[in-house]
Amino acid sequence: MEQVAPRTLTRKVHVGDVAIGGDAPVVVQSMTCTPTSDTKATLAQVRALADAGCDIVRVTLPDKNAIDSFARICALSPVPIVADIHFDYRLAIAAVRAGAAKLRINPGNIGSWERVDAVIDAAGERGAAIRIGVNAGSLEQDIAERDDLTLPQKLVASSLRFVDHFEQRGFRDIVLSAKAHSVPTTIDTYRALSRELPDIPLHLGVTEAGTVRQGTIKSSVGLGVLLAEGIGNTLRVSLTADPVEEPPVAWGILECLGIRRRGPELVSCPTCGRTQVNLIPIAQEVERRLQNVTKPISVAVMGCVVNGPGEASDADVCVACGRGSALLFRHGEVIRKIDEDHIVDELMREIESL
Repeated sequence: MEQVAPRTLTRKVHVGDVAIGGDAPVVVQSMTCTPTSDTKATLAQVRALADAGCDIVRVTLPDKNAIDSFARICALSPVPIVADIHFDYRLAIAAVRAGAAKLRINPGNIGSWERVDAVIDAAGERGAAIRIGVNAGSLEQDIAERDDLTLPQKLVASSLRFVDHFEQRGFRDIVLSAKAHSVPTTIDTYRALSRELPDIPLHLGVTEAGTVRQGTIKSSVGLGVLLAEGIGNTLRVSLTADPVEEPPVAWGILECLGIRRRGPELVSCPTCGRTQVNLIPIAQEVERRLQNVTKPISVAVMGCVVNGPGEASDADVCVACGRGSALLFRHGEVIRKIDEDHIVDELMREIESL
């Protein structure tokens, strides 16, 4: 599948062995929620996030007591670790010395420019990248108080200020985010950033998006629009939930747009009065079993003969159901008829044989 729009060609920034921007694939990430001082629990969550599809994982470094644990996490992680730092510039310096491949800072809450410069210099010495993370809720006072600017304009003004300072300092390994909880604000802001700073890789996200249902909807709409326009080089879907819930949503957005695929695509009909099998639990069970399949294939589960044969011609594997049974298709060709009770098992067996 062709992606909707060509990706904006930014500079390429390396986070450990993962590239962000340029011609690199769009990178999926999330963040741990365990206490960083609990090395075992945090590493377990990092590994779970990597298994769920994260290319990089962010871990907070809240205080100096967590530095030793953070260093062990960086050393043992299967993916590059991003240190999330607020307020204390000394923690940012400690993080890169402990092995962080990237820092996430909001320069506006780090303190003076001298403290920001100390962080920039430490990252440069260690070859770590920096994400400049601007947020609607924590803008610099002089920008926040301007009544002549809309919120997207304020976010862009703050971003331009920080990017200019970093580049004047000679630091170019920058990724930029400017987040808000509003979807229209997010879209307007990132469109403007892509125009104003076309060379800078952009980290997409709708911050404080909400619980699984609301956050999935808001992220899918906001990030989907931007990605369809070729904007964005890495993304996090923020959910008030176990963070392992986030990567599948991010991958779903990328897969729907044809940008990047990690596993199967499931096509299933909404059912109607013509359906003569109990299709909903069948489709749900297929979806559950496909979670452990990494083949980039198309699987169709159709409830009747109206669209079933047509979908079968496009899918790698398809079941088109009739009265208490289904026809099993492989690459558009009928293989056999199967009873309703065996639909899922037979479908999965065919998928395994591909």
